Amino acid sequence: MKIVHYLNQFFAGIGGEEEAGRGPVRLDGPRGPGRALAAAGAVPDVTLACGDNYFGEHEADALAMLVGWLDELRPDVLICGPSFGSGRYGYACGVLAREAGRRGIPVVAAMTPDSPGVMAAEGAAHIVPTGTNVVAMKTVMPLMAGLARRLGDGEPVGSPEEEGYLPRGRRTMVRASDTGAARAVAQLLAKLEGDLRTEIAPSQDRVPPPPPVADLTRARIALVTEAGCVPTGNPDRLPTRHANVWLSYPIASRETLSADAYESVHAGIDTAAANVDPNRLVPLDAARTLERAGAFGSLHDRLYTTSGVDTSVATSVRFGQEIAAELHEAEVAAVILTGT
Repeated sequence: MKIVHYLNQFFAGIGGEEEAGRGPVRLDGPRGPGRALAAAGAVPDVTLACGDNYFGEHEADALAMLVGWLDELRPDVLICGPSFGSGRYGYACGVLAREAGRRGIPVVAAMTPDSPGVMAAEGAAHIVPTGTNVVAMKTVMPLMAGLARRLGDGEPVGSPEEEGYLPRGRRTMVRASDTGAARAVAQLLAKLEGDLRTEIAPSQDRVPPPPPVADLTRARIALVTEAGCVPTGNPDRLPTRHANVWLSYPIASRETLSADAYESVHAGIDTAAANVDPNRLVPLDAARTLERAGAFGSLHDRLYTTSGVDTSVATSVRFGQEIAAELHEAEVAAVILTGT
């Protein structure tokens, strides 16, 4: 069996955030978590790796090289991650899984259920759910290895409930022991007792894009960020990860975000460069230049901020709804949303 393992730059041992811009690399044998896969009986023959930032900023180029290697290697199974709660890494795993699946390659991955990689994979991967950090590594790797061996050998794999992977959004015909009426009554009784269940897993929400702004020269624009940009000292104690609040700060009298007045408390990136010039996270200086040039009508007088590290999808949805309601009240026509 030929196994290919995909990792980001950190887990491949290339480097930390300073190497996040590194392009795809091809390495022989297991690296990092791949050694745990090998110990569990699924030995990676080749490890593919790519920097998180590079994949995000050059997705087409990164995919072309990674998929080219997959076409050359023709593995029996591809293993991605585990990426745990990392958004950038999870997304890269999901996109590569999707492309591998389109080529008929079985894929096993592991990440948090609310990772963007789950949606990006489009059901192509058997995704083992994890916690947000590497504490779950010891329990996750044997599950990934077992699924990979069976998929690589062409053995049948049971349902998500039986095997422990996330629902893939695919339906197969099975013979049930009870009639539809009996199952419906059983589900109703379970629901009345507080046990919510369904035979069809719900799909994640997809938000359609709004129409373009009709006239930017008359539009009010707002700055919103999940980069954890706050006044120096973080006076309102914005959490550096697992955010449970969003905050807003007045910027009507500011032309720029100076290094002595603002900083980033985001726990998912190296904030050194951002703290030298906070405008690289929240482009207030560029927005003021465009405002004076008449590129848009006016800049909203408040900055909205939170930290997007390991923040759950449900919490993020609530943040978006609350911020959007306030922006709508202020007659804001469009938002510049910046992240890490």
